[in-house]
Amino acid sequence: MSFKHTPYDGSKQPFTVGLEPVSEAFWLEPDDHIAEHLERKGELLRSNRDAVFRAEADTEQAQQETLALVVDHLQRCHAERYDLSAELPRPRGLTSSAFQDDDAPLVVAAQMVQEDLVLMRPSPEGYRLAAACLCFPSSWSLVQKFGQSMHDIHLGVPGFNGARMGHVVGRIFENLKTGQLIERYNWSIYDDPDLHHPQPKRIATDTAEEDAALLGRLFLRVERQTLRRLEGTGDIVFTIKVHHDPMSALRAHPRSSELANGLRQQLLDLEPDQLAYKGLTEHQSRLADALQDLSPPSTVA
Repeated sequence: MSFKHTPYDGSKQPFTVGLEPVSEAFWLEPDDHIAEHLERKGELLRSNRDAVFRAEADTEQAQQETLALVVDHLQRCHAERYDLSAELPRPRGLTSSAFQDDDAPLVVAAQMVQEDLVLMRPSPEGYRLAAACLCFPSSWSLVQKFGQSMHDIHLGVPGFNGARMGHVVGRIFENLKTGQLIERYNWSIYDDPDLHHPQPKRIATDTAEEDAALLGRLFLRVERQTLRRLEGTGDIVFTIKVHHDPMSALRAHPRSSELANGLRQQLLDLEPDQLAYKGLTEHQSRLADALQDLSPPSTVA
């Protein structure tokens, strides 16, 4: 489903915590892109494993616990998309070369789902990134962030450290109960469809390009993030699911005007440091103009 989540429509505000409870049935979100996304994960794990998987030596138990949670969830909530005849659920439509069940438990779990899986562990400096299978980052590098605390991971994020947002997130991590599930969303804009984006956001500039043509080559990327605490180890599983849609498809959407207007308003409301963080400083005005012109296709009586 295109534009499944639309936090830019006014229902959420960027650069806020925005955490809300979610039921177990909706923890993970396999969709029609599952085979495509997992094939891409397989490619990255084979060609550039150190860039997409890191784990501290003492995280084996937490990895196993995460794998067990994922298997149980898929068996109970998403049987229609998985072959359940074997011990581990196997996504339907996936080639055998893209699924390996003899790997680290976190990698095995991550190969079953479109979500990236991150384990956050308490430490004297706050929760830190102790393990991750992160194939689809949005402008951050697992190699650079591995082992870092929440504070250090979010250096450069406007309004996080030294402000209320960082303190609120810290308290949420500390107080999260076993069995409690919460989610949040954020959005960004890229000029290619690749899910693997470890480098900072950069949209190519073409001053001769028409505003409509600019919109036609961009992709709206929404991250759905969830948090849940592992019962055995007490670590927190942080999941990240990327929804990546061409902005040109907004024109045919039933809520075209509403979504375009909501995104335009959020673009115009961003502070300079927020625009820079999203890589949109040079494109704010032109994107806003293009979105203002966006309307549903006319109908002929």
